[in-house]
Amino acid sequence: MAQVTITINAREYAVACEDGQEGRILQLARILDEKARMLSGGQQVNENMLLAMVGLLLADEISELKKGAPVVVANPDAITHDELVKADEALAARLSDIGKQIKSVAFQIESL
Repeated sequence: MAQVTITINAREYAVACEDGQEGRILQLARILDEKARMLSGGQQVNENMLLAMVGLLLADEISELKKGAPVVVANPDAITHDELVKADEALAARLSDIGKQIKSVAFQIESL
């Protein structure tokens, strides 16, 4: 069994994984770190709260993906650069909206 050290919101965690999965674990940890940093805004946030907020963000993303019709591309080479840019911009806007919603919920929870 392999072990890898991941960093999320400037904190290191030792994680055990199957041999050969180290790269994938590091890749997934970078996604979590990116979302945690986005939500915390560079400030120290209670770890439990941050975990809940990142979980909500990811759950919302998964939910939105499940709602949408599966994308089937018969000829991936036919996709234009402009189409990819538009899809990327739409996704970035959606993620920004989700982040704002989670920050709002977190603020409301902290106010309780």
